[in-house]
Amino acid sequence: MRRSATMVMGVVLALVLAACGGGGGDTTTTTGAPPATEGTTTTTAGGGATTTTEAEPSGEPIVIGSTLSLTGFLSATGQIHKAVGEAFVEKLNSEGGLLGRPVEWLLFDDESTPDRAAALYERLITEEGVDLIIGPYGTGNITAAMAVAERYGYVFPQHTGSLTYTYTYRCQFPAWPTGVRSNITNPELVFDAIASAGVDSGTVAFVVNEFPGTQFIAYGPPDSDEGGAVKVAEDRGWDVVLEVDFPTAISDWGPIASQVRQADPDFVYLAGLGVDGPNLINAAAALGYQIRNMFVQWPAPGPLVALGEAGEGVMSVTAWEQHPPFTDDPEAAAAAEIINQALTEAGIPYVKAETQSVASWTAWEFLVEGVEGAQSLDNSEVCDYLVNNTIDTTFIGEVDFDPNQNNYYGDLSFVKQIQDGDWWVVYPPEKAAPGRSVEWRSS
Repeated sequence: MRRSATMVMGVVLALVLAACGGGGGDTTTTTGAPPATEGTTTTTAGGGATTTTEAEPSGEPIVIGSTLSLTGFLSATGQIHKAVGEAFVEKLNSEGGLLGRPVEWLLFDDESTPDRAAALYERLITEEGVDLIIGPYGTGNITAAMAVAERYGYVFPQHTGSLTYTYTYRCQFPAWPTGVRSNITNPELVFDAIASAGVDSGTVAFVVNEFPGTQFIAYGPPDSDEGGAVKVAEDRGWDVVLEVDFPTAISDWGPIASQVRQADPDFVYLAGLGVDGPNLINAAAALGYQIRNMFVQWPAPGPLVALGEAGEGVMSVTAWEQHPPFTDDPEAAAAAEIINQALTEAGIPYVKAETQSVASWTAWEFLVEGVEGAQSLDNSEVCDYLVNNTIDTTFIGEVDFDPNQNNYYGDLSFVKQIQDGDWWVVYPPEKAAPGRSVEWRSS
């Protein structure tokens, strides 16, 4: 049954209140710089142009602290953010560091748990004395950690937080360009994409993770009539034949798959994340049932592709994919190759830059641009610079943060679909991969 607004808020409040508990983390990863040396100047043979390399960083390291979900149910995606962060810090140090000093990344494993994430950010700030922080992965963890950042006045770039309407902290800077009303703009985009295939209505089943961000996308803000994906579908004339919520830590997908099979919808809107998509598809297959068309809100990209034929046609939203027209920008294409190499070395199954890795890279860019722009490690000065200046990013272009919109800068999402064994942007047409459009199974 549909979660009530009160129940949704209860989940959110539970996560925030949990931020008061949790123990210290023992698992750490530290990414630092090579020993500092003097910069060098090279003159080409024959007396041609002179090129000067960046001076090697020197002095006391600048320590940036964070957590990521390296274990637990979010680890499939958390490992992507770890690999990208390490590659970014390595590149940063190879280009002179931050304010001319080497950067060290102090990383704890939050085990995919909000209360642990909150406790570890408290430790990073009060015990480890880090200069700066960057957000974790996962909306629950981000929400809990943001409360700690606000309490101590730390700038808080964050990768993928989806409770956009709650993020009123002036110094939080979201790297995932969903816009502040993603509960409306994201599902509107999805149903627009389906309409581009000539399908304006049909039957739809909503299968919704109890995760706060997916509840928000499906049902809208608590105590509000605005609604979310379910209301968008109904308003557009779709017949909602199933609404079912499932626990984030679900282990048996059989009952959910059975309800989907019984409803037999034209379209399954899975407001889920991580490996929810493959789990539902596999459970349905075990019952001898094939889901005809499915959208997954925030999946780990690799596991769905790894399904082969069973994953064909699955849709999701994205901010960037590694194909034209996105790779027409040479700077973005070069950064994507760095990401690919990092994912390969980390053993990540899917090694193409996409929304998760791009959001991670962008969050790091926000922090660096804020510090370099302010020429300071003072968090209030860094925050002021980010709020008051246009920030140029590699993958999503120029960003103007607006505290009146919780620092969101419009929904820059696109729809992607697995076709021929890989992800391709298929909507809108101006962002679609060459020759690609939405594919729809009518039966």
